[in-house]
Order: sequence, then structure tokens, then C-alpha cells
Amino acid sequence: MATQALEARASDPSAGDPPIDERALSKLRWRCRRGLLENDLFVERFFAAHPVVTQSQARGLLALMDLSDNDLLDLLLRRSEPGSGPEFADMRAVLHLMRAPAPRIDPVHEPSKENA
Repeated sequence: MATQALEARASDPSAGDPPIDERALSKLRWRCRRGLLENDLFVERFFAAHPVVTQSQARGLLALMDLSDNDLLDLLLRRSEPGSGPEFADMRAVLHLMRAPAPRIDPVHEPSKENA
């Protein structure tokens, strides 16, 4: 139940959380560049899945980017969890979205030459 609430809060811009403008999004993407490839992969997957970023998502991303690379990776890999206070709500919501598994891509099946 709490997971659904986090997902709804983080991903529904119509819930009273306006999206950031294109300039702010560009600055945010630049700020989210990391020194560890593993972190960059999580961040890029987030931006690919969420082309429109809300103000609360931007706050959550900025809070995550204030962490060291190793602390961020620990959170992304579920080795640790952020605080539970209300000041961590945006961070937890974005972290939930970043941890979501990548969509599965089925391999392309070529027709068998035997059937041709």
C-alpha cells in the first residue's frame, strides 16, 4: 500500500505538483551526472522513463545528488535506506522510481530457416 502511494505521488504530475520547465530540466540533468557509471545508468533510465519531471521529483533528485557516489549506489542497490522523516519524502519517492526494474525487451525471433 505504501509503495503504491509513493509511486502515485512521484509519477502523477496532475496531483498538484507542476512539472519543471525545460531549462530547469536541462540543469537538473547536468547536475545528475555522476562519477560512477552504475549511478549514471540508474539516472539515465529514470530520465528515459520520466521525460516530464515534477517539482517534487526534482527536489528528490537534487537531494540524492547531494550524496556521495558510494552512498547513492548503496541506496539504489537497496544496501541502505533513506531516513523515514517527512523531509525525506521526495527522496524516497524518486528512489522508488529509480529502483523500478527496467522494462523487459523480448529478443527478436528470426524465423527458422527450416520452415522457409
